[in-house]
Amino acid sequence: MNDKPKLDFQEPVAADQVERILACIEFSKALVSAYDMDTLLTAVLERIKLLIPASNWSLLLMDRQTRELYFAVSVGVDHELLRGVRLKPGEGIAGVVVQTGKPIIIPDVSQDARFCQRVDHLTGFATRSIIALPLLVRGEVIGVFEVVNVENQEIFREQYLPLLEILGDYVAIAVDNVYNLQKLQARTFIDEVTGFYNTRYLACKLEKYIPEILKRGDQELSVVFLDLDHFKQVVDTHGHLLGTKVLAEVARVIHGVLGPEDSLIRYGGDEYIVLLPHCSQAKALEVVRRIRQAINSQEFMKEEGLNLRLTASYGIATLPHDAKDKDALLLIADRAMYRSKSRGKDCIMMGRDLVPAPEE
Repeated sequence: MNDKPKLDFQEPVAADQVERILACIEFSKALVSAYDMDTLLTAVLERIKLLIPASNWSLLLMDRQTRELYFAVSVGVDHELLRGVRLKPGEGIAGVVVQTGKPIIIPDVSQDARFCQRVDHLTGFATRSIIALPLLVRGEVIGVFEVVNVENQEIFREQYLPLLEILGDYVAIAVDNVYNLQKLQARTFIDEVTGFYNTRYLACKLEKYIPEILKRGDQELSVVFLDLDHFKQVVDTHGHLLGTKVLAEVARVIHGVLGPEDSLIRYGGDEYIVLLPHCSQAKALEVVRRIRQAINSQEFMKEEGLNLRLTASYGIATLPHDAKDKDALLLIADRAMYRSKSRGKDCIMMGRDLVPAPEE
């Protein structure tokens, strides 16, 4: 009787390797569940600390508009010092990784001309060695992992570098997913006629701002309703298509007056809302006067040879002075705007008491 063939068992996997594999799986689960960048970066920070024995490392991400790298996460250096730092493609080791799409390992940066000392000078840090890995999605570099000043480079490269490469792939996919989700969310917040925000955006922002302001007790927020005067005559005379172009041009004129924190929302028809965070009623009145001046002095549809002149009626409401919730705030601003209409148009009314703005 023939002997049964012996099974060829492989050597058991080391316990620490099993732990790393399981931790890597948990890492991927944590990243997949992240739907916004803050949550994702927090997960990266917490998990990498547990998986990689490095006291100094950074995650740099690509700004998709400027194509510059910025420090999204940094360990071992005060992150506030890096908040405004941008690295261009080709600048420093990370910049070279962006250009080539390939990892770079430098045991001694003093011997490599590609190393840029700008970040060290800014932070007071002393970089001796760098391991930099690209984050790739569909062949495109979207960021760079940097591990700095590894104590035992040979052991790190043998035991942890392969793991870091896997983690980098997970991070790249997760970052790309968040970017794509942000694009989808942005589309749901954009008004198709003007290209600025819609009422979904307004509701989302007010739900965020109002609890914060009421909790702090030392800040204000103002909203402005404005409605174009006699706009129906424009549509009746020139048609809906040109009327739509006028709405978009008016929006651009208004937006040109606003600050970086302010938001322009098309509320519907020929009505707009301006959201002014951290803005008192007095400051809101200054903004509205600039908007009024800009609209009144503009000739619309000049390229079409029409040179239309427009005015608008305005209403201002301020939280918490006029109201303490979203619905009441919007109602008061809307009511103030309609009171402007009834007073003869092209004027400004303020607050729950419907006070006319003083003449300049």
